[in-house]
Amino acid sequence: MKDMNAAQMDANIVRYGELRPCKTAFIDAHTPGSDQKENFTIIGGGVSESADQHVHITDKIGFNIGAAGQPPKCRNSLHSHRTAEVFFVLKGRWRFFWGRWGDAGEVTLEEGDIFNIPTGIFRGFENIGDDYGMIMAILGGDDAGGGVIWAPQVIEDAADHGLVLSEAGKLYDTKKGEALPDGVTPMPVLSAEELKRFPEPTTADVVPHYVARYWDMVALADRTPARVIGADAMLRDKPGFEVVFLTRGSATTEMHRHDRASVLMPVKGHWRVEWAANAEYEAGQTTLAPGDTMNVPANLDHTAYPSMTGEAAMYHVVATDDPAGATWNG
Repeated sequence: MKDMNAAQMDANIVRYGELRPCKTAFIDAHTPGSDQKENFTIIGGGVSESADQHVHITDKIGFNIGAAGQPPKCRNSLHSHRTAEVFFVLKGRWRFFWGRWGDAGEVTLEEGDIFNIPTGIFRGFENIGDDYGMIMAILGGDDAGGGVIWAPQVIEDAADHGLVLSEAGKLYDTKKGEALPDGVTPMPVLSAEELKRFPEPTTADVVPHYVARYWDMVALADRTPARVIGADAMLRDKPGFEVVFLTRGSATTEMHRHDRASVLMPVKGHWRVEWAANAEYEAGQTTLAPGDTMNVPANLDHTAYPSMTGEAAMYHVVATDDPAGATWNG
């Protein structure tokens, strides 16, 4: 259901069925095993290396929202980030792995599970389900840390399949006759000394502190929203944003506001979002489904609650005053 006045808010909502994928977003786009993945940039510029990437909402709100869609057995190559990279599984079953060669540790996530991947480690992921899968991403900072750091073998494999990355992070496809312009140097491969700075945590080091399971969050959000990522949350971190998990039991029809933009991301069920009038918006309401993303403007009184019976769960992301940067766990 969408209220007549909700049309004014449409620019702040990206529907799952209207997501526009980019199949050439990263350097491994031609590498066998990774060449069928799709990248989505929903809010903010993201970290795509391709000029073909469509950005749905260009607002800078302190963090980025994106997504990755992949068919079964498709993987995302080993890379690292300087700021937070948080994933929750929207559809399917996914294996996340990490380390210089991807063998330091791993974890399998099901629908609704969330993973706050530690900064500074090489990580990758693959769809190990039976159908097309989708994971939603939250990246720290307006510029998401300035881009992706690739494991050396990823850059080398990509060159063998026609893709070259400039030092500025722009892709050139030699299969299309493209080449690095004069004066532009290729992205350097990390040296052995530089690689020593990337930790190799074990599964036991990572999973207890950086993974939250859907059904645990459902149980904890039976009366009040479960604080999932934050200084005093289930996953202790200060990535420049906080993540809260709501269910039917912890949702409310009472209005509230934030002094900065926030983002609503349903996982299960349909959610009715209502907002009050202010100087910029008329009062209205709309309904969000799993995979939809809503950028709620700052200082807008609003509320969200399940609009139908059945299972209902949603992530709510709000920026904080903490700078985006390395993982913090107190």
